[in-house]
Order: sequence, then structure tokens, then C-alpha cells
Amino acid sequence: MVSGGGARLGLDEVPGRVRAAIEGILGAPVVAARSQPGGFSPGLAARLVLADGRRAFAKAVGVERNPDAPGFHRREIEVLSALPPDLPVPRLLGSYDDGDWVALVVEDVDGVPPAEPWRPDELARVVDAMAALADRLTPSPVPARPIATLDQEGFRGWRTLAAEPEAAAPLGPAVCRRLDELAAIEEGWVAAAQGTSLVHCDLRADNILLAGDRVVFVDWPHARVGAPWLDLLLLLPSAAVTGTDPERVWAAYPPAQAADPDAVTAVLVALTGFFLRQSLLPPPPNLPTLREFQRTQGEAAFRWLLARLG
Repeated sequence: MVSGGGARLGLDEVPGRVRAAIEGILGAPVVAARSQPGGFSPGLAARLVLADGRRAFAKAVGVERNPDAPGFHRREIEVLSALPPDLPVPRLLGSYDDGDWVALVVEDVDGVPPAEPWRPDELARVVDAMAALADRLTPSPVPARPIATLDQEGFRGWRTLAAEPEAAAPLGPAVCRRLDELAAIEEGWVAAAQGTSLVHCDLRADNILLAGDRVVFVDWPHARVGAPWLDLLLLLPSAAVTGTDPERVWAAYPPAQAADPDAVTAVLVALTGFFLRQSLLPPPPNLPTLREFQRTQGEAAFRWLLARLG
């Protein structure tokens, strides 16, 4: 289950210039701010109520909170500002960047995340919406980084561990005895993941909102261009943690039915290696539970991987 992994800030803890910028974007004072649970933001992530009754959602973070987080906000601003307005994605209302602190303000979606453990009806609804979104985002309507950039950002966990097998010892013998095999498969994941679709790359229950009859997909800083089936593959370990059979869901997914099974397995290998390798590292600043989350995801992905490998 996904839980809040960041040491969140309240609006009153954000520098005055940033609060003023947020209110300037909205054109009214903020009279209430409710921090949102879930996810791994080390800064502000809050639903706002304005003096005129309107609502909005704001995120803000500075480099002293976490050196990487402002860059994530900048990338999300780029993506949201370029997406077509009729997609099931929150509309960007404005942004602020002083080189240190970055903030973005989006429309507040009146919805709730899917329940965890996942309910079959909600999972089916989300998967249908993901397939429709993948169709809309193929080819990508906006410029974005290629999926291959993830190889430099950690999707080489098995190759890293195979080069230093003693570092893998905490993961247990079932993992350690397959390091070389999985490293060899991982070598091919970039070619396997190629495509022309815009892919969210970080969908979990906490990045999805059920809003009336809509499914809305939020938090887009990790978007890349790749195969249209990637988002469900990347989501399923988080659902498997709470009891969902990932292979059953995968087999029924229309974009998956056109995918090469070996390509799918190669990407699953890389995802599993990313989670398990990252789980061994010290926690990043103000993200104290991230490594535990990654270990849990990695273990669920490893179980699915073993089933696919037979």
C-alpha cells in the first residue's frame, strides 16, 4: 500500500515570496490549505480554498528540502503546459520559479484515490481509462524525454548488483543467485520499451483520482516517450503488494496484447532491479520511507517476474 513518504510542508512553512506567488496566480488570498497524504513529495502538496470560495491544488519545494525535487516540478510544468486541454489531467493554472523554490498550481480535482487494497471494480475502471489515455497519447502530443533516459537514472539495478554482488546480500539468496541472469536480460530493456506514446511512468493509486464518472491522472514529472503498455506494467507491482494478481490484469489489457512477451519481461526485469537496488541506498533528504516502499514494490515485482520466467 502506498503511504505518505515525504516530510510534507504546510503552507505556513513555505517562504512568503512563494505563498505570495501562489496567491498571485490565483488572484485571491488563500484562507485554508489541507495537505494531501500519499506520494513522496518533500514539499508543499495541498488543496487550497480561496477567499472567494474557489479551490485549487498547489505544490512547492526548494532545493534545501531535497536537491532533486525542484527539477521534478519544473518537468511537470513543462508537460502540463503542453498537454491538450481535454485530457483527463489537471489543468495547469500557473507556476513560479526563482531558481531555488519552484511552485505549480493546478485545478483542484474533486475526487479520491482508488481504495487500497484495490477493489476489482475500481481497478477495472482505472485500467480501462489507462487504455483510453494510451490511445490518446499515441503518438505523443508533446515533446518529452525518451524512455531510454531511465537507464541512466537507475534502471540498471541488476547490472549494478552483478558488478558488486556483495551489495546484494541483504536481498537474500533467491535474488543473489540470479544476478547474472537478470543482468543479461536487463541489457535489452531499453530496446524493448521503445515506442511513440507519452507515458506517465509513475502511476499508482496515489497518482489517480476517481472523480464522479471520470478517472483523472495526476503528477506528471516523470513523463517520457515509450511503448503504450508501459504505464500498466509500472503500476502493477503496487497493486500486487495488496493482493492483485498482476498477470491476470496484464493479460486483459488491450495495449499489452500487442506487446512482445519477451519485451515485457525485459522491462519488468529492469523495473524490479530498479526497486531492489534503490531499496539498499540511504533515504533521500526528507523522504524517510521511500526505501521501504521501494523494497516492498521490488519484492512484489520479483514474484511476478519469477512467474513470467517460469
